[in-house]
Amino acid sequence: PMYIYSNPISPAEASAALKSLEILNSERGKDILTHLHQMTKKFEKGLLDLGYEIIESDHPIVPLMVKDTKKTTELVNYLIENGILGTGLNYPVVPKGDEEIRFQINADHTPYDIEYALSVLKEYKQKN
Repeated sequence: PMYIYSNPISPAEASAALKSLEILNSERGKDILTHLHQMTKKFEKGLLDLGYEIIESDHPIVPLMVKDTKKTTELVNYLIENGILGTGLNYPVVPKGDEEIRFQINADHTPYDIEYALSVLKEYKQKN
């Protein structure tokens, strides 16, 4: 099929994609994916233990359901002030009542990084 406004990937992009697959299929890649899964689950469990509502999944994007535009914006700003990146999604990006903050866990995150983020979220919850 023909796609309008689409272009084939460049040879460099194809090479990078192939190298990524090669890494993911190696023992090192399997270790990286295992670590990523562990950090994602640690973060999800910590959020649940703090009483936050999340949508659990095997994906490393962890949505924290806030369900209020003002609170979402306030919490995103608080996170930024404390060196944490969380992407706030408010109406009209999401339906009213489904406002959320998305956290992207990556394989470079350490247990300390996850614990720090959770401590900031705990502190915010205690203040609000």
